[in-house]
Amino acid sequence: MVAIRKKDSYLGVFFRRLAARRGGKRALVAVMHKLAIAIWHVLHDKTPYRDLGADHFTRRDPERAMRRMVKEANSLGLTVRFEPITA
Repeated sequence: MVAIRKKDSYLGVFFRRLAARRGGKRALVAVMHKLAIAIWHVLHDKTPYRDLGADHFTRRDPERAMRRMVKEANSLGLTVRFEPITA
């Protein structure tokens, strides 16, 4: 429960994304499964646990994140334009 309450962790973000689609109980079981796998790897490989971070899904697929933001803004009646940053 502590893992999903933390807003800036990979497991917390994973829980909220999955709970929106599948429901809270199924998402909780999925998080417990991910934790069990992570614990096994930590004990088996003798490596420290490394959290992927709350922005893992955004870094993994930035195009999908932009499509989601545009869709959400459009549902609010806003128009959004993205321009690349030039250095």
